[in-house]
Amino acid sequence: MHDPVFTQEVITRFADALIKLFALGFVGFSLTMLLTPFYTFAAYRYRFWKVQRTTSTTGELLQVFTKLHAEKFRRNIPTMAGAVMVVAIAVVTLLFNLDRQQTWLPLAALLGGGIVGLIDDIINIRGLGGGVSGLRSSIKFAMIAALALALGWYFYAKLGAHFVYLPVLHNVDIGWLLVPLFVMVVVSTGNAVNISDGLDGLAGGLLAIAYGAYGFIALLQGFPLIGGFCFTVVGALLAYLWFNIFPARFFMGDVGSFALGTALGVVAMLTNTVFLLPIIGLLFVLEAGSSLIQIMSKRLFGKKIFISAPLHHHLEAIGWPETKVTMRFWVIAQVCAMVGLLIALAGGYII
Repeated sequence: MHDPVFTQEVITRFADALIKLFALGFVGFSLTMLLTPFYTFAAYRYRFWKVQRTTSTTGELLQVFTKLHAEKFRRNIPTMAGAVMVVAIAVVTLLFNLDRQQTWLPLAALLGGGIVGLIDDIINIRGLGGGVSGLRSSIKFAMIAALALALGWYFYAKLGAHFVYLPVLHNVDIGWLLVPLFVMVVVSTGNAVNISDGLDGLAGGLLAIAYGAYGFIALLQGFPLIGGFCFTVVGALLAYLWFNIFPARFFMGDVGSFALGTALGVVAMLTNTVFLLPIIGLLFVLEAGSSLIQIMSKRLFGKKIFISAPLHHHLEAIGWPETKVTMRFWVIAQVCAMVGLLIALAGGYII
């Protein structure tokens, strides 16, 4: 008779790691809940009102978008609530889950992306952009790229990462090319999450699902601290969603979307699952892709592909209620996360 693959010792260690993951998630949830009233008091007292965009990236008036969200334009809804999540996740990680190999990089991405987003949000709410609702896209892109380059260099030079996992070929040594790949993944993910943050509860729900999937992948790979970071994020996001689901009491702002988006890209690199990220985060790909297609079509052909971009606004424009778009995107994201987990298990990503 063969010895069992899962011995009592292995099961016990896995159970202990899983308990820590859920505990970190609970602490992240609780701390975010405790901090939210302080943010809410400051947001309404100092009027952190989000200034809605009125022109697109290509310069024309956003007539369809403005019509779809006329009611929100009439309400004063504060932004920058993502700062609460960034603080809560950082505190939990620094106190209970800090490790040079596993959690330094995602924590640095979270804080760095959060600072870029915070600057953008402050310019937005204080009207300091000279008619532009926040930092110009090119400036945000450059700042996130610089952050990703620094993190990518650390990943390559200090953590000794040289390999990328490719289906069939398995681990392939690409040397220093890992740095530009790291930059591309982190910048793309950060911008995709930022683009997806356009409906009440949408980006928060999609992020919670993606981080949950990556938490389990990291745990199964033997990276419990990365898994703990992911579950801390999930806990913070669930607390945020309590207030952000329709009708939203506040928005996460760029401080939240850039922080959590860049950190998600880093987690994908740390777990060597970069080619799983477009599957688990398929909705982010579709959202960013629809915006890119719209911009390219207008600039090259002078025509729009979508009534309004990104995709969630197009679906609103054809008659889908905001809540239907959000909840159906959540359902699709859950399916994508399950498919990603299956591929991770069957495709050699779990050693």
